[in-house]
Amino acid sequence: MPNRSLRRKLSRRAFLRGASLTLALPWLESIPVFGNEAVKGSRSAVSGKPPVRFGCLFFSNGVEPAHWWAKRNGPEMEIGQGLSPMAPHTKDISFVRGLYNQKAVEHDSAHQGRTTNLLSGAWVSKDQSEIRVGQTMDQVMAKAIGRQSAIPSLVMGIEPTELRLEDGLSMIYGSNISWSADTKPAMKEIYPSRIFDLLVGGGNRELDRSILDEVLEDAESLTNQVSYSDRHKLSDYLDSIRDIETRIEHSTQAQPSSGWQPSLTQPNFERPADALPDDIPSHMKLMMDLIVLAFQMNKTRIATCMLNNDLSQMNFGFLEHVQGSLHLDLTHNGRDPKLEAMYLKTNQFHTEQFAYLVERMKNIDEGGSSLLDNSIMMFCSNFFDGDKHQADHMPILLAGRGGGSLQQGQILDYMDEDESNRRACSLYLSIMDRMGIERPGFGDTNRRLKYL
Repeated sequence: MPNRSLRRKLSRRAFLRGASLTLALPWLESIPVFGNEAVKGSRSAVSGKPPVRFGCLFFSNGVEPAHWWAKRNGPEMEIGQGLSPMAPHTKDISFVRGLYNQKAVEHDSAHQGRTTNLLSGAWVSKDQSEIRVGQTMDQVMAKAIGRQSAIPSLVMGIEPTELRLEDGLSMIYGSNISWSADTKPAMKEIYPSRIFDLLVGGGNRELDRSILDEVLEDAESLTNQVSYSDRHKLSDYLDSIRDIETRIEHSTQAQPSSGWQPSLTQPNFERPADALPDDIPSHMKLMMDLIVLAFQMNKTRIATCMLNNDLSQMNFGFLEHVQGSLHLDLTHNGRDPKLEAMYLKTNQFHTEQFAYLVERMKNIDEGGSSLLDNSIMMFCSNFFDGDKHQADHMPILLAGRGGGSLQQGQILDYMDEDESNRRACSLYLSIMDRMGIERPGFGDTNRRLKYL
C-alpha cells in the first residue's frame, strides 16, 4: 500500500499538470485512487507528387438512424438529414454502409468493448488489471511511414482522457481510438496551442521539458512501490512520455528539400491561446484548422481526432432547440421523439465539422490537385443506432481521392454481403495499400474491401 507522501505526489494537482499534456497513468491495482475508490519509401520525393494523407474524425455514440442514409437519384446522391451539412460535397464523398468489427459485436461491454477497437478490430481485455486492445491502423501506418515527416502521427481530441471505471473497465478505453501498441494508447492532445507548437515550434519548450521531467520523476518513483504487474503498465506509460519528448524534439527539425514541396512553410493563422477554448464549436474548429495546417505543411501525414469520448459528458446546450442535455442522454433516448430530434441536431453538428474540414481541404491547391484530392479522410462512429448500442454496422463516410486511387460520389452498401466481406478491417487494409503500406492482413481479416 502506498504511503501518504506518495498519495500526495499523485494529487489531483499533479495529475492536472500531466493532463495539460494529456498524460494519464493507467489503472494500477496498487494505487487505490485508480481502483474502485476512484512500408515503403516515400514515392512523392521521387515522383514530385504530393504525398497521400490519412485522417480519421470520430464522433461517439452513433447516429439517429432514421436520418442517416444515402440513395441514388440518377447521377446525384441524396442524403438524409443527419448528413445534410455534406450536401455541397456529395461528389467528394462515399457513403459506406454495413461494415463492422466482429470483436466489437461479440463484446459484452456495450461501450468499452466497442469504441477503442474501432481502428483495430481487436478484442478488448475484460481483465480490470490488464489494459489491452490492439495496435490501430493509423499507428501501423505511423510506424511504417512516420519518419517521412516531422511528426509520425497527430493524435487529437476535445475531451481529456478519463480514469474512472465504466462497465468494470477503465475509461482509458472510451477515451482513445488510437493505440500505438496493444497495451498503450497513443497519447492524444486536447490543447490547440500545444498542437500548434508541435507543428511550427515556439511556445515554452523549457516549460514543456520541465513538466515532462516532473511527470517522469513521479512515475519512476512508483516503480519499487507497486506490484509486479503494475510495473509493466508503468513501463508502457513511461514509453508514452518518451514518445512525446521525441515528438517535441522532431517537430522543429528541417525536412529534406528534394522532390515535392509543401504549399505552406509557415503557419497562416496565429497561435491559439494557451487555455482550452471556452466553447465547443471554437475548440472543434481549431482542431480542424490544425489538421489542415499539419497536412499542408507536411508536418504529418496521419491524423486522428475524437470529437468526443465514448459515454461523453459533453453538453450540447449551445445548439438551437437542444435544451442542455448531455450527449449521452440524447443518444440513449428510449425513442423519446423530443430527445431524438435533439440527437439529430448533434449528428448534424458533428457532420458540420467534417464538412468544414472537407471544404477547407478542397480549396487548397497542391499543383493542379487539391489537398483533399491527395488525402483519404474518414468520418465514423462506433455505433449505428446509439440507443440500441448497435455495433453490427458502423456509420462511415470517406472523402478525398487518395492521390487518384479512390473514386468518390459512391454509395457502397455491404449489408447483403457475406460476413467475411463486411469487415471494417478490410477497409483499413485497402486504405493502407493506398498509403503505400502492404500487409497480408490486419485485425480480423486478410481481405481487401470489394468495390472500393
